[in-house]
Amino acid sequence: MGVIEDLRRARNSYERREWVAAYRALSDLQDEDLDAADFEALATTAYLLGRRNDVVQALQRAHQISLATGARPAAVRAAYWLAIVLWQAGEIAVGNGWYARAARILDEVDGDVAERGYVLDAQLMSHVLKGEFAEAFGLAPQIAEYGRRLADPDLVALGVHAEGRLMLYSGQVAHGLERMDEALAGVMAGEVGPITAGRVYCSTIEACQEVSDFGRAGQWTRALTRWCDAQPGLLAYTGQCATHRGQLLRLHGAFAEAIQELERALERYAAFGGDPAVGQAHYELGETHRLLGDLASAERSYDEAAEHGHPGQPGRALLWLAQGRAQDAAAAVRRLLAERQGPVQRAQILPAAVHVLVAAGDVGEASPLAEELHDLATRFDCSALRAAGHHALALTALSSGHAGEAAESAQRSLELWAQLSAPYDTARSRVVLGRAMRLAGDEHSAQGELQTALSEFDALGAGPDRRHVAALLAADEHPGRLTAREVEVLRLVATGMSNSEIADTLTLSQKTVARHLSNIFTKLDVTSRTAAAAFAYRHDLT
Repeated sequence: MGVIEDLRRARNSYERREWVAAYRALSDLQDEDLDAADFEALATTAYLLGRRNDVVQALQRAHQISLATGARPAAVRAAYWLAIVLWQAGEIAVGNGWYARAARILDEVDGDVAERGYVLDAQLMSHVLKGEFAEAFGLAPQIAEYGRRLADPDLVALGVHAEGRLMLYSGQVAHGLERMDEALAGVMAGEVGPITAGRVYCSTIEACQEVSDFGRAGQWTRALTRWCDAQPGLLAYTGQCATHRGQLLRLHGAFAEAIQELERALERYAAFGGDPAVGQAHYELGETHRLLGDLASAERSYDEAAEHGHPGQPGRALLWLAQGRAQDAAAAVRRLLAERQGPVQRAQILPAAVHVLVAAGDVGEASPLAEELHDLATRFDCSALRAAGHHALALTALSSGHAGEAAESAQRSLELWAQLSAPYDTARSRVVLGRAMRLAGDEHSAQGELQTALSEFDALGAGPDRRHVAALLAADEHPGRLTAREVEVLRLVATGMSNSEIADTLTLSQKTVARHLSNIFTKLDVTSRTAAAAFAYRHDLT
C-alpha cells in the first residue's frame, strides 16, 4: 500500500508541475515500481532540474520497458528524446545512434502515430546541425500537420516554430516572426510540455536578437522570465533567460546590471552541467566590457566564447580596432563577410564591418556594405536594424565628405535608437551628427550635439567613446595645432578629394582651400597630400 501511495503522490506532483517534489518522489521509488511513463516523467523532471545523467538513464529505462511491453511508439518517443538531449549536450555521434534507432523502430509501427512527427523533428534538427536549411524547411509544415491531425500540441508548436525560424534564414523575416509568435501563443496557453515550451521560448528570443527585433525580444524575454519564475527549482532555460535579460540591459544602457545578469547566466549554465549557448553569454560579457573600455576583460570573454564554440565576432574585430589594430580588424570583417552569405547572417556582421572599414580608411569598400545593410533593414522592418542602417549610411557619407547626407542619416538613426531607449547607440549617432554639422560649417550646432553625446557617454560609463568626443570638442586639442576648419579640409583630403571637390563640399573658393592646405602642410611639416592623409588617420581625424 505504501508504494502505491508514494507513486500516486509522485504522479500528482508531476501533473501539478512541482518538479522538485516529483523528482524526489520518483527517484525514491524502486525501478520495478515504475512504468515507462513514470520513467519519462522522471527524465522530464531531471532535465528541468539540471540532472542530465539521470535524464539519459531514465529515458533508456523508458525505452527498454516500452520495447519489452510491445509499446513501440513509446519506445520511439524515448529514443527521440534521447537523441535531442544528447545533441544538445554536444554528443552528436551518440545522439545520431538514438535517432537512427527511433527511425528503425518507427518503420515497424503501423498506422498514423504522433511519433512519426517527432522523428521528423529529429530529422529536421539533424539537417540544421549540418547547415542544410532548405532540407529542414520542407519538414517543418509536415511536423505541424502531424500535431494538428493527431491532437499533439507539442508537435504543432515545434513545427510552426521551426517553419518560422527557417523563414528568417531565407529572408522572410516578417512572416517568420509571425509564425514564431503563433507557436508561442500555444506555449503561453499552457498547451505544451515544459521542455518543448522552453525550447520554443529560447529559440524565438534568440531569433529576435539575430534580426535585431529588440522590442519583440524584450516582450518574449519578460514572458520567459515569468514562466521560469512560476516553476520553483527550475534550472533548464534559466541560463538562456538571464543571457537575454543581459542583452536587453546592455541595449538600454544598464552596463553594470548587464554584467551581473550575464555572470548569473554563466552560473546557471554551470549548475545545469553546461550548454551550447554558454558561448553566447561569454560573448555578451565581452561586448559589455568593450563598451566600458575594459579591453582586457573583453578579450578574456571573447576567448571564453571561442572555447565554447562561439566565434567571438564581430566583437573581437571591434576590440582590435579599439586597440589600434585597424588592419587586423579589417581583415577579420572581410573574412566574416566572405563566410556569411545568408541575409540574417549578413545583417549581424554588416554594422561592425562598415564601422571597421571606415575607420581603416576603406570608405569605398564600406559604402556598398552600408547600402546593403540599409536594404536589409528595409526588408526586415526591424527598428534597431533600420537604425543601424542609417548609422552606417551616415558614417560612409561623412567619410566621403557629404555633410548633408551624413546629417540626414545620422538624425534618422538617432531618432530610431531613442525610440528604442538605447542611450549608447543614440549617443553614437549624435556624434556622427555633430561631425556632419561641423563638416558643413555649423560649428555652434556641432558643439551642442557633441556636448550632449559627451554627457550621455559619461553617464553610461562608456570611457573610450567619452574620450573620443572630448577630443572632438576641444579645439585646442586638435593635433598639429590645426584649426577646426583646417581639420575639416584635412578630413576631405584624406578621402581623396581634389581641391575643387573640397571647395564645392565646404562652399569655399579653391583659393581658400589652397591656403588652408598650405597652412596644414606647414603645421604638420609634410609636403604631400598622402602624408597629410596619413597624419589624419593616425590621429583619428577621419
